Amino acid sequence: AMSPPASKTSPIRRLATAATATCASQAKTYGQCILSSYSDARKDMCAAEFAQFKTCLQTAMKRKW
Repeated sequence: AMSPPASKTSPIRRLATAATATCASQAKTYGQCILSSYSDARKDMCAAEFAQFKTCLQTAMKRKW
């Protein structure tokens, strides 16, 4: 399969910008949830926080995963 032509900004760079700038508050909330519970980690323990972060990234990147 041929990959699409690269735009000026790579998808990885756009994702990094979205994750660190556009979605910083959601990323921070999710990270704090993980850190506060890391010794008692379990699946989906921060699902709500992750969902908000993911939604922000999808909006910023204009795509769904």
